[in-house]
Amino acid sequence: MASSTDRPIDLLLVCSTGGHLLQLVALREVWEDASRVWVTFDRSDARSLLSAEPVVHAFGPTSRAFGLRAVVNTLRNAALAWRVLSATRPAVILTTGAGVAVPFAWVGRLRGARVVYVESLTRIDGPSLSCRLIAPVAARVYGQWPELTRAVRRARYAGNVFSRA
Repeated sequence: MASSTDRPIDLLLVCSTGGHLLQLVALREVWEDASRVWVTFDRSDARSLLSAEPVVHAFGPTSRAFGLRAVVNTLRNAALAWRVLSATRPAVILTTGAGVAVPFAWVGRLRGARVVYVESLTRIDGPSLSCRLIAPVAARVYGQWPELTRAVRRARYAGNVFSRA
């Protein structure tokens, strides 16, 4: 693991690549002063956007569309989550989803980390599967549209990530 440390970190940032990664990068003001490690897939957008960041590569794909392969990768990511969380001992896990975040959220909560989930900008009226799976262990859930707070009981609205950029 490229980012092992002997000291706990402040923040573990976990997300899929693509839009989930862009949204977490757009929250830079939240994480830029924290000691941190990223967990995402080894894709060209992640290599470009996170070139100066410590990154652990997760196993993908984790989308339901990939069937058994996604299930196997989710189990592999659960084992990876245990190793990464043991090495980094983050105070907080911040995630925008998707599937890769689920095992990290649950293992992180079991290991005492606070989990903060930011629902995707694309979810306006109802939660994603990732949100439904992570919300039970999340200390905070944020929706990026006021309408989502009516659909997700514990969600808070504080604007969307691109209005901050």
